[in-house]
This record gives sequence, structure tokens and C-alpha cells, in this order.
Amino acid sequence: MTDTISDYLTRVRNAIKANHRIVEIPSSNLKKEITKILFDKGYILSYKFEDKTTDHPQGAIKIALKYNPVSKQSAIKNMSRISTPGLRKYVGSRELPRVLNGLGIAIISTSKGVMTDKEARVQKVGGEVLCFVY
Repeated sequence: MTDTISDYLTRVRNAIKANHRIVEIPSSNLKKEITKILFDKGYILSYKFEDKTTDHPQGAIKIALKYNPVSKQSAIKNMSRISTPGLRKYVGSRELPRVLNGLGIAIISTSKGVMTDKEARVQKVGGEVLCFVY
């Protein structure tokens, strides 16, 4: 597997399309940080980091997806990968992207950790644009 972030986003997208409540993803530190951001911004209900097992030698992340109780629509409308292993997308603090004019979030990997575009603007840091979520 060359692009684990794309695999993460694809697993979540597929679970949403199949109306699953929980999705299980192989763990890594970067995926854990992305999951924490999605929880903090209200895109997922909850998450749980599981330790190493025989099924998952690197551990696993269990994510409970969030749906509207009335319309059964997912809180996540779209997740798209921006920076890929073949074409990295780096931006400075002044060129940080705005997703849907501020309604969505861009997840940025900076020298001060993984954060949203809004937090990176406040701290005046740039970095690699991992993905857009809205």
C-alpha cells in the first residue's frame, strides 16, 4: 500500500455509501490525528483506538459514523484527497485553501502537527494539504 490516507478516506466513503454505522481502519499516527480532527469538528460520532491484535498487527481505528436521524444523510458529504504521493501539494500560510467558502475543512500537515486550515491560519503556518472534508 503506497497511499494509506487515500485508503482511509476510501474506507470511510464506502462505509457511508453502504450506510454502515461503524468502519474499521488500520491504524497509524497520522490517521489517528485525522480521526481526532473529524471528531472535534462534528463529522463523526465517536472513535476508538484499538491495540495490536493478530488481525491488525499495527492496531485499528473504529469510527462510528454520524447520520441525520430524520433524513438519514451522512454528516460527511464529500472527502477528497488533495496531496498524493505522486504529486505533493504544499501551501504557505498565506495560500491556505478555503473549502466551500469556510463551510468545510481542509486538513493540513504542518510542522506544528496535523490541523485544520482555520487553525493553521491562526498559527500562521503552512504545510501539506492532505484532504478536503465537507
